[in-house]
Amino acid sequence: QVQVAESGGGLVQAGGSLMVSCTASGRTSSSLTMGWFRQAPGKERELVAAITWSSNPYYADSVKGRFTISRDNAKNTVYLQMNSLKPEDTAVYYCATTTNTYISRFERTYDYWGQGTQVTVSS
Repeated sequence: QVQVAESGGGLVQAGGSLMVSCTASGRTSSSLTMGWFRQAPGKERELVAAITWSSNPYYADSVKGRFTISRDNAKNTVYLQMNSLKPEDTAVYYCATTTNTYISRFERTYDYWGQGTQVTVSS
């Protein structure tokens, strides 16, 4: 089993920055690829960014150039630095892990999920 815990959400003004973190514990060899999804009210959950064990990143078009994903394998932690935040970035952000070595946009390919952390961007 793997436990996933997010931290770092909060309220920020438009144009501001925020970093969220995610730490996996337990059988962390199962966390080869880690991703950040988000779900806004009334919308489906979507992949925002993901990163492989060797730190190859993926970004959704909506966040390219504004968000940066990184990981520290020694700490089993992945970070999402969010800059130039917009009100449309407001959502619950979920961290997820998978034993896959490739990046997938589909929720069903991720094995373990955190509880989510709220990010609110005010205009």
